[in-house]
Amino acid sequence: MPENKAEEIKTRKSEKDSKVQQQQQKTSDNKSTDEDLFEGYLCEVVDVVKGRTGIYGEIKQAMCRILQGKDKGRVIRRNFAGKIQKGDIIRLPDTSREDKRIMAR
Repeated sequence: MPENKAEEIKTRKSEKDSKVQQQQQKTSDNKSTDEDLFEGYLCEVVDVVKGRTGIYGEIKQAMCRILQGKDKGRVIRRNFAGKIQKGDIIRLPDTSREDKRIMAR
């Protein structure tokens, strides 16, 4: 009985590995089209501001350094919903707009 279970586990692992390899092949074939789908400018998150905004406090502000485009090297403030941390690379649709600083009431 234990030999059969060990063989089952091995076959399941090999099936998972083959599926992963197939998925990686598909993604490597479509790398050029992935860049075409996402328009905008790459930015790196330099600092996450401690304040939060939004009705429920779900929006965070971050300082972002622009890595591409005419504003390359400029640091701007943007609002983000969801998890974001220092060092993340993100893509912004435009770099001309900068959000206002969060003010305490």
